[in-house]
Amino acid sequence: MPTRTFFQFTAALLITSLVTLHAESLTIFTNGKIVMVDEAFTITDAMAVEGERIVALGDKAKALATEHEEVKRVDLGGRMVLPGLMDSHSHPVGAATMEFDHPVPDIEDIPQLLDYIASRAKALPEGSLIGIAQVFITRLKEQRYPTREELDRVAPKHPVQFSTGPDSMLNSLALKLAGIDRNFKVPAGSTGIVVFDEKGEPTGLMHAFSPKIDAKALSKKPDATQTRDLVKKLFSDYNSVGFTTIADRGASRGNIEVYQSLRDTHTLTVRLRLSHTFSTGSLWRTTEQAIDEIIKHPLTKPDPMLQIIGTKIWLDGGMLTGSALMQEPWGVSRIYGITDKDYRGVQRTPSQHLAKMVRKVASAGLQFTAHSVGDGAVKLLLDTYDEVNKDTSIRESRPCITHCNFMTPESIAHAARLGAVIDMQPIWFHLDGATLLKQFGNERMSRFQPLRALFDAKVAVGGGSDHMQKIGSLRSINPYNPWLGMWIAVSRECRYLDEPLHLEGGLTREEAIRLYTINNAKVLFLEKELGSLEVGKRADFIILDRDVLTCPLDDLKTTQVYGTWLDGKPIWAAETSK
Repeated sequence: MPTRTFFQFTAALLITSLVTLHAESLTIFTNGKIVMVDEAFTITDAMAVEGERIVALGDKAKALATEHEEVKRVDLGGRMVLPGLMDSHSHPVGAATMEFDHPVPDIEDIPQLLDYIASRAKALPEGSLIGIAQVFITRLKEQRYPTREELDRVAPKHPVQFSTGPDSMLNSLALKLAGIDRNFKVPAGSTGIVVFDEKGEPTGLMHAFSPKIDAKALSKKPDATQTRDLVKKLFSDYNSVGFTTIADRGASRGNIEVYQSLRDTHTLTVRLRLSHTFSTGSLWRTTEQAIDEIIKHPLTKPDPMLQIIGTKIWLDGGMLTGSALMQEPWGVSRIYGITDKDYRGVQRTPSQHLAKMVRKVASAGLQFTAHSVGDGAVKLLLDTYDEVNKDTSIRESRPCITHCNFMTPESIAHAARLGAVIDMQPIWFHLDGATLLKQFGNERMSRFQPLRALFDAKVAVGGGSDHMQKIGSLRSINPYNPWLGMWIAVSRECRYLDEPLHLEGGLTREEAIRLYTINNAKVLFLEKELGSLEVGKRADFIILDRDVLTCPLDDLKTTQVYGTWLDGKPIWAAETSK
C-alpha cells in the first residue's frame, strides 16, 4: 500500500467502516515525533501497530514495512504523537445529563446568578424548588455567597438552594420548608454546621449539611436511551481533546449500568476505571455489607475497557466552599461566611469506622480513596492508612488521596513511605488560586497543589478534572481540557493574578505530560498496559497539531488533537467534527 498522509488515512477511515479492517492488520506510522513517555522519555520517529498492540518502534518499525506485503503506511508529516491521555477524576453520567432539562448559562458574578434564578422562578410553578449546583463562590467576581435576602428578592415564592459542593445557601422559604429556625439543632450524628447570625437567626448558610426541603424539584429527566446517548456524546468530546481513559471517582450502581450498556453494545470509546461509592453511616454492619457487595461485583475482575478498581468516600468538605478540613484554622472570612476564629472545616466521615473500611477494601486488593481536600483531611487519611499498614500491607492496593489540595511536607513524605497515590485537579489552581490566596495568605499557599514536591518525592500523582457538569472541555464545571491542565501545572498561573503563584512548585513540560499519561496509569493500575508507547503495550495514542515540548508556553493550552486511537483503531479524527 502506498504511503498516506495522516489526513488522507483518517479521511479514508471515515468512508470505510472500521468493521471491515482486518483485526491484525499492520500499520506503520512514520515521519513523526513519537514521544514514548518511557522511563527515559525517549522520542523516536516511527511506530508499528498490529491489532491492539504496539509491535515495534524506531528503526525496527520502519524495517517491518519492507518485511510485510500487506502494510498500511501513515506519514505523520512531522506531527507529534503522545500516549492516549487519562483523566483520573471525573463524574461523566451526571455531567453529561446535567443540561437535559435546560441549558445553564456561564455564571461569573452575583447579578448573573440572580438573573438566572429569577428566570427559573418565572419558568417554574410557585412553591417548586429551585436548585443551583456547583457555582463556586471562588469563581464569582464578588468572591462570596449570595445572601439569603438576595435569594428572597429574586424568588420570594420559590424555595431556593444554592449548593456549591457540600455547602449551600438557602432563602427564607427553603429554610422554612426545611424546618430550620433559631431553635434548630443539627441532628445527632451529623458533622454538618448551620450558621446563625449575631441575633441567633439562621443566615441560610450550611457547611457540609444538606437539609430535606419539603418541596418538589421539577425537571425533565432523560430515560435510559437518552442517558446513554448523552454519555456517548461526552465520551466523544473526551476523545476530541485526547482522552482514552477516564476514572469515575464516585460511581454509583446507576452509572455502572450505563457504562455496562455502552461496553456491551461496543460503543464505549474510553476505558473506564471506577471508584464505587458506598454508605458510611453510623452502623458498621450496613457499611460492611455495602463494601462486601462491591468486592463481589463481577466488574472487579480485570477488563481492558471497564473495571471497578476500588471505592470512594467523602472525608471532608470543600476547599472552594469553606468546609475543607484544615490543620490550622481557616480564619474569620467574609468570603466563606466564617465567624468562628477556631473553625477548621468539617470532617464528613467520622473516624469511628475509617480504619475498618480501609482494611476491608485493601485486603480485597481494591483501592481505597477518599475526597480529602484540606491538609487536615489528608493527614487523617494518611494516618489511617499507616494504622492499617502496621498489620496489613496496603502498598499493593495503591491507597489513594483524592483532591489533596493542601499538603504539608510531612504528609508528602508520609505518602511516599506508604506508596500512596494522588489524583489532583490543576484547574482548581488556576480558577480558584486568587481567592484562596486572599483567604490563606502567600506562605500557606506554598502548600497548595505542591506538584514539584510530589514529583521530587516520587509520589505518583495524576492529573484530573473533577468534571461534574456540562459537555465541552472549556465550558464545563470543572473544565476537563488536559492541555489547559498541563499549562497550569507548568505556568502556575491563576486568573486575576498578575504573576505566577509559587512558580517553584511547577512542573517541566515533560512532567506535565507524565501527569496525564504514565502517572495516571500508575494511579489506575494500568501502567503495564498503557500510559507509554512501548512494545507490547496497547496502542492508545493521539496525534497533535503542535510540538507541545517546544511551542511557546501559552500555546500549550490551545493544543488541538488531530486523531485519537484506542486499541490500534481510530476512534476520533478532527474531520469528524466538521
